[in-house]
Amino acid sequence: MEQPNAASATEAIESTVESSNSNSNHELSLEQRFQIIRSIGEECIQDEELRNLLAKKPEPVCYDGFEPSGRMHIAQGVMKTINVNKLISSGCRVKIWIADWFAKLNNKMGGDLKKIETVGRYLIEIWKAVGMDLEGGKVEFLWSSKEINSRADEYWPLVLDIAQKNNLKRIIRCSQIMGRSETEELTAAQIFYPCMQCADIFFLKADICQLGMDQRKVNVLAREYCDDIKRKNKPIILSHHMLPGLQEGQEKMSKSDPLSSIFMEDEEAEVNLKIKKAFCPPKVVGKNPCLEYVKYLILPWFNEFKVERGAANGGDKTFKNFEELAADYESGELHPADLKSALSKSLNKILEV
Repeated sequence: MEQPNAASATEAIESTVESSNSNSNHELSLEQRFQIIRSIGEECIQDEELRNLLAKKPEPVCYDGFEPSGRMHIAQGVMKTINVNKLISSGCRVKIWIADWFAKLNNKMGGDLKKIETVGRYLIEIWKAVGMDLEGGKVEFLWSSKEINSRADEYWPLVLDIAQKNNLKRIIRCSQIMGRSETEELTAAQIFYPCMQCADIFFLKADICQLGMDQRKVNVLAREYCDDIKRKNKPIILSHHMLPGLQEGQEKMSKSDPLSSIFMEDEEAEVNLKIKKAFCPPKVVGKNPCLEYVKYLILPWFNEFKVERGAANGGDKTFKNFEELAADYESGELHPADLKSALSKSLNKILEV
């Protein structure tokens, strides 16, 4: 990725908090740090706990993680970069858990650890290219297999204790974290998976679990476990929004459907085709994937959304916030074709090399 794109992301992050001219932790007030971090989450459990944490701990530890399981879609590439950079700008340390063993448990890449490792390294390189702030040493990439093996005497007793303190029904309720449903027939390995992911939070000494809404159930399990062991300081759950698939009725992006999402290595023509075919009903703002892409990717990245159109169609217009965009779209002043054309151009600017 070209450096100007990474700079655009940084500028967008810095402008999140009013009156903040620098992303240095030492120049931000507690409230400014709170607002930047809180802007990441669609939900936070709990806001007051987050404020207290920031007041007491200069460098809170944030945990994020991923299964190396194939191509990287734009939400994983761009949204994660924006979120991690926000956390760093607010004084946090970020531990990104490369869940290679977990990918094997979930039978990703055919359960082949060598392939899983290759995919993991590929994803890290994309984050470097897209502008994730790795220069200051505040972001660590940790391979689950290596970390668990090096501290097995600490990890496995914790996993077993979590497993003993929960019944099977409670654990199966967490199967959503693996992209599975509660009604699926799970392998024994997949049943053990939530106990391990819950243990990761304590193993990594995480203060904040910064994951998607689809990981909420296991993060809540970790807070419940704190009640079981009488631990006062519970991990704070900061759950970010999950971008939907581009087709009608797709609540999540699907790697099995090539038209469902934009991938980080997509060519310009592929992006244009996918957005052209995307679900985008006129005057409908809710559950409109094209508008969600603008809200969660384009506006945070560029700080604006430019629509170019002929004078007969209203002329060029630059939107500075989502509310203004949504109002124009709902009224019919912004046509789906113009929205899609502008969205494609913005996405290709992010992805161009």
